[in-house]
Amino acid sequence: MMRLGMLTACLPQWTLDEVAGWAKANGYEALEVAVWPRTGGRDFEAAHLPVADFGPQQVDETKQLFERHGLELSAFAYYENNLHPDPARREEIRTHLKHSIDAAQALGVPYVGTFIGRDWTKSVADNLAEGQRVLPELVDYAGERGVKLIVENCVMEGWHPDGYPGNLAYSPELWEWMFSLGFYLNWDPSHLTWIGIDPVETIAPYADRIVHAQAKDVELNPADRNRYGFFGKVDKGENPWDMGWWRYRVPGLGQVDWPKVVDRLYEHGFTGTLSVEHEDPVWGGDDERITQGLRIAQRTLRPLIVG
Repeated sequence: MMRLGMLTACLPQWTLDEVAGWAKANGYEALEVAVWPRTGGRDFEAAHLPVADFGPQQVDETKQLFERHGLELSAFAYYENNLHPDPARREEIRTHLKHSIDAAQALGVPYVGTFIGRDWTKSVADNLAEGQRVLPELVDYAGERGVKLIVENCVMEGWHPDGYPGNLAYSPELWEWMFSLGFYLNWDPSHLTWIGIDPVETIAPYADRIVHAQAKDVELNPADRNRYGFFGKVDKGENPWDMGWWRYRVPGLGQVDWPKVVDRLYEHGFTGTLSVEHEDPVWGGDDERITQGLRIAQRTLRPLIVG
């Protein structure tokens, strides 16, 4: 049965116990837990479990926390660049991803979320060849521990100096490539919408690989797109993520057709977690506005989910 969950990364200063208590009291059923090694590298990341130092005591305490609040732990979230051009940074990411997998095994968490990423100094073709060389080892490491690696289809344009895709998992064409390596999909309709792909039409062909989904909306401004073009602003100032013609919103405040999305997921047998990923700048900036945004998302999605 589909569950309504939320990604904890939007509340980086809260403890996991505080997030869980709020989520349960406000109609959520599951948490996608952010497990970065620290908070503050960029917006929308958090360190809610110490997976790099996760012994029997942490396992017991975490299980008790989720039992106490009556919530599921749907997945771990550590979305970083597994093809980073700096070998030392790539190894740091690889090591922490393995820590996340080990902790997931200890807790019985089925999924760990990550990105494919990209070496932005090389061509797409060279990146795909490098991915085929280095990524299967991570998939195997997870599989040997009963864990699936799920990749979010975020474009991550801010990782590229010219605003081009920084995560080679943004389109169904690339999904098919990463599926061949053993990855699964943490499907997010917001990214598909702004790059011109109808998200609803991507569900049926890949239903067997969509094992977790993120609920994020997107608001498009065609008038601004007429000025900047699809690829967005040339001069992004201090914010490499400012494309200038679209912005993320919580579900219900953008262009995504949520009744159709949820209906199509049900039609094709999705039984995982639909996890709200809150990156809405209107409902951001402080805890009160962030939690109000999460309430808006819950009110939008809860009536659509059976049970």
